[in-house]
Amino acid sequence: MDAYFIATVLIFLSAVFGFINTRFLKLPNTIGLMIITIVFTLGVLLLSYFDPTLLNAEKSIISSIDFKTVLLDEMLSFLLFAGALHTNFDQLKVQRWPILMFSTLGVLTSTFLVGGAIYFLLQFLNLPVNFIYCLLFGALISPTDPIAVLGILKQAGVPKKLETKIVGESLFNDGVGVVVFLTIYQIAKSGIDEDTTFDVFKLFGQEVIGGVLLGAILGYACYKLMKAIDDYHIEVMITLAAVMGGTVIAHKLHLSAPLAMVTAGLIVGNDTVRATSMSEITEKYVDKFWELIDILLNAILFVLIGMEMLVLVFDGKYVIAGLLAIPIVLLCRYVSLLFPIIVFKDKLEFVRRTDFIMTWGGLRGGISIALALGLANDMNRELFLVITYIVVVFSIIVQGLTVGKLVKKLAHKKE
Repeated sequence: MDAYFIATVLIFLSAVFGFINTRFLKLPNTIGLMIITIVFTLGVLLLSYFDPTLLNAEKSIISSIDFKTVLLDEMLSFLLFAGALHTNFDQLKVQRWPILMFSTLGVLTSTFLVGGAIYFLLQFLNLPVNFIYCLLFGALISPTDPIAVLGILKQAGVPKKLETKIVGESLFNDGVGVVVFLTIYQIAKSGIDEDTTFDVFKLFGQEVIGGVLLGAILGYACYKLMKAIDDYHIEVMITLAAVMGGTVIAHKLHLSAPLAMVTAGLIVGNDTVRATSMSEITEKYVDKFWELIDILLNAILFVLIGMEMLVLVFDGKYVIAGLLAIPIVLLCRYVSLLFPIIVFKDKLEFVRRTDFIMTWGGLRGGISIALALGLANDMNRELFLVITYIVVVFSIIVQGLTVGKLVKKLAHKKE
């Protein structure tokens, strides 16, 4: 099945499901598209008892897509650049230290807490799994997904200072989380010895520091090129070239493409850079172009997430493990946020009950599923894929639909 046909089907379904959601359900697009796609897929499964044609076609499309490659190596760079481009740089700068701790120490803490808790849970359910594979699950489920977070927070009425913390954390912890996952994955494959340990830390530093430096170079290059001309067509093309070219360079040099794109997007979207390098019409076209890219790829991504249930093995114990993992992941996230919040609470103004809101508002999404799909079969791939899918669906639908109410109840409540 060729790529053009698959893209056509996905965009067609995204448009149809998007219309249904906007016209009838009126939910945030992220949530509405996922719900409609899951209902559609369940309908196809029921129809298959009478005629399997549609089910076979959907399975053929899903099996033809390497979800991990499509999301992590292709779509993610565009989505992160678009998200960073529209992030308030001044607020981000003020909140930089808690955001840095949330996205680094928080991810690492959550990884080990989730990994340890899941290890004991699976032993209790008589599903013996190596501890290192449980750590891999902790690494893939700990980062919050900026794609899911950005789409839902816009409609949740979150106070700006808190929104900056959640969005800023999700933009950076995504890149850090991928690097942590790849690091543990390398240890799981090769074991631990002196040479491997050195290589692992070298890879971690290279990916993180190199990714940020590459993003800074790309952002500065965009700024200088856009400042030298005044043609909004070409300036939009420059930003597109930076994302596509930068992603290729990052992969070739083994740098973190997500961190590079976040850094580049923050620089290009900075108010000072905008004022000195973009005319009013250029700014309008750059913003609208990347907003459209963001909406289109988001729609396709969450349609794909809904369809991915066809590749799952719904064993009873796997489902129970997935349901029990939901409170475990939430509790571990809450604990991982406490230290940064305590450290910076007196230095920076924190919204009331930031701990609860950030815990519930830290949504998981396609990145976690993509990483779970990247597990090898001997790493209990089917088990962790089911657990991840259940946690992600709960996160996007249940947490996504209720985070706005939680904000109104806690953040805006008078002491």
